[in-house]
Amino acid sequence: MIVETEAYLGLKDAASHAYCGVTARNKVMFGPPGFAYVYFIYGMYECVNVVAEREGSAGAVLIRALEPLLGVELMQIRRPGAKRLRDLASGPGKLTLALGITRALNGVDVTKGSLVVRDRRGGEAFEITAGPRIGITKCADWPLRFTIKGSEFVSR
Repeated sequence: MIVETEAYLGLKDAASHAYCGVTARNKVMFGPPGFAYVYFIYGMYECVNVVAEREGSAGAVLIRALEPLLGVELMQIRRPGAKRLRDLASGPGKLTLALGITRALNGVDVTKGSLVVRDRRGGEAFEITAGPRIGITKCADWPLRFTIKGSEFVSR
């Protein structure tokens, strides 16, 4: 279950990869909504975003953390250094490692296929909090980081 995200507002957002326009790296962000934008950072991690704006108007949501509910054993194999359940996917790089997400999934439709984001059905109600984004320097104070209030699985 996704417990933490950050929004990136395309051409209006200096922290967004789309801020300077279309490039070979970010062209997925300018495509239709519902597609994965997967990129490499710091020479060691991949991050996954979901395109969230209409085609031609870049904008995406970074999936920062999740609460592992299914496939925990496989996640633990992929992240053997994570000693606690809450450490398996509590950050964007940890999350992609735990789920086996690589740049090979860049541009895939997240409504069907090998990487799917589903609507949460049923379960307990929860409150969402908004606050400044983290891990960036530009526009970091914008309240575009969203978490499930009180979740122990959000990034630190």
